[in-house]
Amino acid sequence: MIKNVKRITNLLAASTCVALCGCSTPKWQSRLDTVLPEYGHRNWIVIADAAYPKQSAAGIETVATGKDHFQVLEAVLAAIDAAPHVQSIVMLDAEMEHVASEDAPGVAEYRARLKDVLKDRPVQVKPHEEIIAKLDADSGMFNVLLLKTDLVIPYTSVFLQLDCGYWNAEKEARLRRLILEENK
Repeated sequence: MIKNVKRITNLLAASTCVALCGCSTPKWQSRLDTVLPEYGHRNWIVIADAAYPKQSAAGIETVATGKDHFQVLEAVLAAIDAAPHVQSIVMLDAEMEHVASEDAPGVAEYRARLKDVLKDRPVQVKPHEEIIAKLDADSGMFNVLLLKTDLVIPYTSVFLQLDCGYWNAEKEARLRRLILEENK
């Protein structure tokens, strides 16, 4: 019940923002609004830095937002939180924690703000190539929306693998146990 109220509140806030500013919805936001209801578990949404390559896999759609990384990330997270059918599995590059400030000005501030934005979410930290390999393999069967931002700090892409919003691993395990018991 509380989760549904939060989702409705997030949707109303997003709608109010667009209505009050009198502006049209940006292309990336329109695309997100279109695909999110179509997406389900195993689809991905990536909020990427400016140098992230346009991948050639047919299942990966790249949209250059021209917007601030956190503006896009927060909007995507709010949209996912408002969607009753999905939730996100957040993955970050392990390399980001080791990027030095002298090599990438602003990285310390980025890490602090990202920690604040993701504060209540479980986060998986994996080597970049491992995440890319999983994304690449999944894009052969499932669609990926890649939203490029204007951020110019390496290893800052946020990978959101979607999962079912109303089913989880515990429920699935319980179901599998019941099926096994019934088949004995």
